[in-house]
Amino acid sequence: MNKRELGNSGISIAPFVFGGNVFGWTIDERASFTLLDAFVDNGLDCIDTADVYSRWVPGNKGGESETIIGNWLKKTGKRNKVVIATKVGSSMLPNDSKKNLSKAYIIKAAEDSLRRLQVDHIDLYQSHYDDTDTPVQETLEAYAQLIKEGKVRAIGASNFSAGRLAESLQASKELGLPSYATLQPEYNLYDREGYEKELEPICRDNNVGVITYYSLASGFLSGKYRNEADLNKSKRGQGIKKYLNERGFRILNALDDVANNYSTTPAAAALAWIIARPGVTAPIASATSIAQLQELAKAVSLNLPLDVINQLTQASAY
Repeated sequence: MNKRELGNSGISIAPFVFGGNVFGWTIDERASFTLLDAFVDNGLDCIDTADVYSRWVPGNKGGESETIIGNWLKKTGKRNKVVIATKVGSSMLPNDSKKNLSKAYIIKAAEDSLRRLQVDHIDLYQSHYDDTDTPVQETLEAYAQLIKEGKVRAIGASNFSAGRLAESLQASKELGLPSYATLQPEYNLYDREGYEKELEPICRDNNVGVITYYSLASGFLSGKYRNEADLNKSKRGQGIKKYLNERGFRILNALDDVANNYSTTPAAAALAWIIARPGVTAPIASATSIAQLQELAKAVSLNLPLDVINQLTQASAY
C-alpha cells in the first residue's frame, strides 16, 4: 500500500482515515475495539477524533472517543502502528458553541487529550474550528510550545475559511512559527464547490495535505438512501434529505454504474474518487461494523481509470 505524506509534516499514512466520531456514540467500547483491531489488520493506520466527541449524546460530556481510543491503545500496545489525529477548539461545556483557540486553552486541552488518549504525544493536532476572536499568532505560538515540548508532532486546521487559512500560513512564514500541515474540509462528490473554488488552490500552492470529512455525505453516497422513506434507516437520516434531488440521483446513478462495472460498492467508488483527487491525502470515513469497514477499505486498492474518475466528476458537476 502506497502511503502519502500529510503535507510537510514528515508523517505518512495510508490513504484512508478512520473517523472516531462513532466511538461512544453509535458503537460502545467493545465494538470500537473490534473495529480498531480490524482497521489496523487491514494495513490502515490513521485515526481521526476530537476532544469534543461525542458530547452531543445524552449522558456524555465529551472526551468519550479519545478515552476509548486510549483504552484500546493501552490494551493492545499498538501505539506504534497508528497515527493519532485529534482536534481542539470546540467547547466541552453543554449547550456552548463558542470556539476557543487561545494559547491557554490549547495548552490545557492538549494535556486533557493526552491523558484520555494515554499517549505522550499527539501526531496531528488540529484546530477544530476557527476562533476569530484569537489572533492567529497566539494560536500558532501555543502549537509551537507543544511541539517544542514533544507533545505534538504536526498541526492541522479544520473548517477554516480560505482567508483565515491563508492568513495563518502567512503568519507561520513571517514569524517562524509552526505551519498547518493539513486541512480538514467537508468534501465529497456532492459537496465540492466550497473546497474546490476557495480552499483547494491554497492547499495545493502551500503543500497542505487534505483529509476530507463527510466523505460519503453522511452515508448518502453509499446508496443506502434512495427516497424519503429510507431516511429512517439511521440516526443521521434526516440530515440526508437535502441530497434527494436531481443532482444527487445523478451522482448515485454514476456510482451504481461504476460499482457494477468494477465489482465494488458505491461507497468504495465514492471514496476512490476522493483518493484520486490531486492534493487530497485521504478521506475520513466511519464504520460501525466489520463488514462496513471492509467495504470502505476497498477504496484504497480501487484504482479507477481516468475516464471513470472523469465520469464521476462530470456526473457530480455543480
